[in-house]
Amino acid sequence: MDERAVFTAVVYVLASRCAWRYLPESFGISPATAHRRFTAWGEAGLWRRLHRAVLDELGVRGELDWTSAIVDAASVRARGAL
Repeated sequence: MDERAVFTAVVYVLASRCAWRYLPESFGISPATAHRRFTAWGEAGLWRRLHRAVLDELGVRGELDWTSAIVDAASVRARGAL
């Protein structure tokens, strides 16, 4: 399996927020293969390393601005009940 094609398919699903099962056939990758590879790469730490590499590159270029940040409620656990 072409790793680049799988990576492109996974990035498409992540960026478009479509369900894995709706991955277009034009990628030439089955939804199951794309999801399996996404999971394996996550367990191997690929996404964390890739994120760090992008941040490092932006920092070297002076294109990283840490003066503000956004916290998404989907990624931060709410404490207590209403």
